[in-house]
Amino acid sequence: MKRWFADGVFRAVLRNAGYLGSGKLVGALLGLIALAWAGRGLTPAMFGVLMIIHVYATGAGALVKFQTWQFIVRYGAPALQRGDKIYARDSIRFAFGLDIASGLIGMALAMVALPLLADRLDMAGDTLPLAWIYCTLVPTMSAATAVGVLRLLDRFDLIGTQQVVTPILRAIGATIAYFGHLGFVGFVATWYIADLAGDLVLWAMAARELKRHGMLDAFRPGLFGAARRLPHAWGFVWTTNIAHSIAAAWGPLSNLIVAGTLGPIAAGLYKIASTLMDSTSKPADLLNRGFYPEIMRLDPTSKQPWKLGLRVGALSACIGIAVILLVMVGGKPVIGLIFGRKYLDAFDLLRLMAWSLVVSTAAFPLESLLYMVDRQRTALAMQTLSAALYLCLLYALTRLWQLDGAGIAYLVGTVLTGLLMLIPTLISYRDRAQYRPHPHPAPPDADPALEAVA
Repeated sequence: MKRWFADGVFRAVLRNAGYLGSGKLVGALLGLIALAWAGRGLTPAMFGVLMIIHVYATGAGALVKFQTWQFIVRYGAPALQRGDKIYARDSIRFAFGLDIASGLIGMALAMVALPLLADRLDMAGDTLPLAWIYCTLVPTMSAATAVGVLRLLDRFDLIGTQQVVTPILRAIGATIAYFGHLGFVGFVATWYIADLAGDLVLWAMAARELKRHGMLDAFRPGLFGAARRLPHAWGFVWTTNIAHSIAAAWGPLSNLIVAGTLGPIAAGLYKIASTLMDSTSKPADLLNRGFYPEIMRLDPTSKQPWKLGLRVGALSACIGIAVILLVMVGGKPVIGLIFGRKYLDAFDLLRLMAWSLVVSTAAFPLESLLYMVDRQRTALAMQTLSAALYLCLLYALTRLWQLDGAGIAYLVGTVLTGLLMLIPTLISYRDRAQYRPHPHPAPPDADPALEAVA
């Protein structure tokens, strides 16, 4: 372990995760303050409508969002390592153009669908125009170019700082709205301004860093023109988009299967256990966000990125074991305190699911390592297969053993995912000397007018 921490790249992964984690923690505490004032200042019904408006816009952004930050890091990091700013600039321009196009489409679809869903979402009357206005945030909510630029340029400290901006503004605005008796409109305006300002600060930080590196022209969007100079650009963004969608659908589909098989009470218990499981996996998620950019700067044919993945996975597994111990000791009191004693049956399910943390935390570097050697389609195939097997297993075991079966299916599904991702990773490591990166020519600067049209 002493040699591990002597590795500068390993320390960089931990440092970056620390920046992100500290920002998330402070943001979560400030977010509770905003929610507390909104809950006190509004009736339960209007508080629910406020949350629906925010979630509706956030969900619309998530549906059309491409993982452009992964694209920027995957294509831009190796380019900057060899001093090719033109190629790195093209990766940012393509991502920026894709974010603009998908964001505008998402905003239009959200606005068109809103009147059709208004009655179901209790947003009729005066609240509907406010929801329409809130939908204008979809383009900035769905854009990941700015965060990709900061990760590419190793400015995780700025990302950690930016993560606090929206919660601070939301807490201040909610306090003003409560004591100023501004009502529902005041709280909607607070949420809107805080979200917009946080996104604008992120873009301003990214623009400043690009200017400092002499790459500010990368913020001139180019879609089809830039894609022609980037090998397999469209294939990469669609693959990562589908992979993200599969991962996002895992939880909701599981809840639906449990609800359809065992009824609403069991579905509620499963939701509590799965939500707590998502919370316990956050440390591994933060490590992954710091790990991905670092390995993209390394030579895939050497042992260094593979050793780094092994070390980070082992450290993450140790964290997972520690979290399991915390769950076993404190899980039941936490469920009773937050949700009430009538939901304590969720602890038996949580105790079964918790053992999956060892596998899921240890296996998180595998996907990034496959992306490093351009095997993202293989990773997607393994994710799809494991998700299909898990859902079939969940349905079968819940019918056999009710909630215990759901917990066993969750554990087995996690192990299956890890094993299916491990096999191609080991093959890629064995064949690493044969890996040939895509050719990255350094094209001359394109005509700005023609590129703007493209």
